[in-house]
Amino acid sequence: MALSRREILLSGVVFGMTGVAFGSAQAAEFAAWEAGLKGKPAREIRILAISHPASDAMKALTPEFEAATGIKVTWEVVGSGEIMSKQLLAQTARDTSYDVYMVRGTALAEYKAKRMLADLGDLLKDKDATPDDYDFEDIHVAYRQGIGTAKGKTLGIPVAGETFFLSYRKDLFEKYGRKAPDTMDELLETARFFQNKEPGLYGISMRAETGRTLALSWELFTPAFGANVIDQKTWDVAVDSPETQQSLEYLLALLSNAPPDIETYSWDAAVSAFASGKTAMWFDATSLQPWLTDTTKSKIVGKVGYVAPPSGPKGRFGPVGGWSLGLPANSRNKEAGWAFIAWMTSKQKAKEVVAKGGVPSRLSTLTSPEFTAQDPVLAKAIKDSLDAAGNLLSIGRNWVPQTAEANKIQQTAGFYAGQALLKKMSPKEALAAAKPELEQISARIKKSI
Repeated sequence: MALSRREILLSGVVFGMTGVAFGSAQAAEFAAWEAGLKGKPAREIRILAISHPASDAMKALTPEFEAATGIKVTWEVVGSGEIMSKQLLAQTARDTSYDVYMVRGTALAEYKAKRMLADLGDLLKDKDATPDDYDFEDIHVAYRQGIGTAKGKTLGIPVAGETFFLSYRKDLFEKYGRKAPDTMDELLETARFFQNKEPGLYGISMRAETGRTLALSWELFTPAFGANVIDQKTWDVAVDSPETQQSLEYLLALLSNAPPDIETYSWDAAVSAFASGKTAMWFDATSLQPWLTDTTKSKIVGKVGYVAPPSGPKGRFGPVGGWSLGLPANSRNKEAGWAFIAWMTSKQKAKEVVAKGGVPSRLSTLTSPEFTAQDPVLAKAIKDSLDAAGNLLSIGRNWVPQTAEANKIQQTAGFYAGQALLKKMSPKEALAAAKPELEQISARIKKSI
């Protein structure tokens, strides 16, 4: 019979282990929890994940996890575009070979509707299954709620979250006596100031590819105007409201101060334009920031400043997206799968994961001297941007609506916004044209509730 964690501590099993070397009661308790796992029969788990720096960091720590717990781990890594279909296929085929999934956090509503993931709520409360100092609420609320929960159920533990912030050319701003924009009015005015200020220089770069990509960029601004494409509380269509029209007109005005081919820009073109010195500002994902410090990709290394998303008439809001770890609903080895998740995302290991290239999600890591000392401005901007994303969740909204129809909503909104961007329709005409299609989607959502 396996010893309880308390019995392990009292028996001195953990003496000499890594945790005790730190002289910390929490580390000793964590080591005892590890030893309790190792005292159980040998187990194997299989993980289905995407290629990502967070996956690489966890893979680097996997031998330590295996040695500490006696649980053998096999990784299967696929592309981000194919993982969900592979998971759905496993669900349909009743394939029980996977024990941990890397899941797209913004698609949790779809995972839930298809009953693909186990609820982690009880495991988080189980003192034998989870380290005592795990502290789920230490994970930033924007990540916990934005890519970890759906309809009140905890379905994933964030491991590769991201939000958006504004990056700007410090050298250009200093040269022209400009300050970083704090409001949306200042952002637009600053983009106009730098547009063609120097040969080949444009005001801003961001994602604007017609379709879902453009809709996601539009949704960076709608909450600050009190606007909605579809109200996420009632699922009523509001795309033709004055506030929504104002938000689209703002986006189009901002994009008129971008490179002339902005309507083709996805994330890679947007960051490349800024990194090449083509634009004065870039509004995009925090996870892409390493491009700006990579001398093989960036010509502006050491010249970049960062601030949170600008505030608008209704406040400061930001998006949150990314990836979490979850348990397949049909896994036969949930206990060992959860042990892997709890270990990799624990307070004890969070900083090690980040040190190996992972993404910080815990407040204790985001505010730690080790993290903030590397680049205090960047650390503050990430924290402030996550707080802005928390503001969005606090008003009952998600960047990607929590419905299985989310892609269709955003593809429709982005297509018609694209018609306005390409000047094939006025903003008012585009929104009016989008309304009937969105009402059909709205009716399906309401019928499924």
